[in-house]
Amino acid sequence: MRVVITGAAGFLGSHLCEALLNRGDEVVGYDNMVTGQQENLDLLGTFDGFSFVRQDVTEHLDVPGPVGGVLHLASPASPEDFDEIPIKIMKVGAMGTANCLGLARSKGSRFVLASTSEVYGDPLVHPQPETYWGNVNPLGERGCYDEAKRFAEALSLAYARQHDVDVGIVRTFNTSGPRFRPADGRVLSTFVTQALAGEPMTVQGDGSQTRSICYVEDQVRGYVAMLDHPGVPGPVNIGTEDEITILRLAELVREMVGSDSPIVYVASRADDPKQRCPDLSRARELLGWKPEVPLEEGLSRTIAWFRGRG
Repeated sequence: MRVVITGAAGFLGSHLCEALLNRGDEVVGYDNMVTGQQENLDLLGTFDGFSFVRQDVTEHLDVPGPVGGVLHLASPASPEDFDEIPIKIMKVGAMGTANCLGLARSKGSRFVLASTSEVYGDPLVHPQPETYWGNVNPLGERGCYDEAKRFAEALSLAYARQHDVDVGIVRTFNTSGPRFRPADGRVLSTFVTQALAGEPMTVQGDGSQTRSICYVEDQVRGYVAMLDHPGVPGPVNIGTEDEITILRLAELVREMVGSDSPIVYVASRADDPKQRCPDLSRARELLGWKPEVPLEEGLSRTIAWFRGRG
């Protein structure tokens, strides 16, 4: 298959490119490099089947030749980005999604949208099934990302209904693995970099809020399964039911690193979700997918990658 992947130089996008290239697919990667990393492109450039276009997906996408799949992963996705580039985030969720859907429509391609557990906001239902509509503050600091993804989902299904585009929506939950941007503000990369440096580990609030952290290889298998299941629109949660408090995550990272970093408490970010854990029933039923890498193994691999960066 020949596929187009936006956000190809990012954390999740680069892993997805690599997985599809390894199975023999041809990949055309797009990224404007606002948050993408050159080292990820250097790795992907070792594959004969990879080509790269440096372009913002809010601009028209012109891809000559046949395209079997369009996977839209482009979007800044860290708390630091929400503060610094909220308009870019909203544009890629709206205009970027429209351009990718237009490409899929013109090519007769399967379209897969990378949505997020953030569409559930600070959930009042636990664990979160795809039928839950969410509890999102559209006016808060996180609203730029939450509402961009909610709009992208609605637009995708509108294209499915009006233009018969074969749409699949994946809702990604928290992820571990190599290729994080070290200073991107996500909780796991923050804890690992602080522990390795012997710096205080900053837990927001009282640390009782929970996350469910899925290893990136499992996440990518979920995306590939969605690509390979035409006619399944989703949304489908892809994550793990292995839930952990933020405080315990900090303690576990500190133990695994062998650090003596103190844990300090700081103010919570606005609208920080108190619980985050997916209901995976639909993923098992529709895609035959389930996570396989245990939490501690995923954390160990993530820590090893950060150590290797020196």
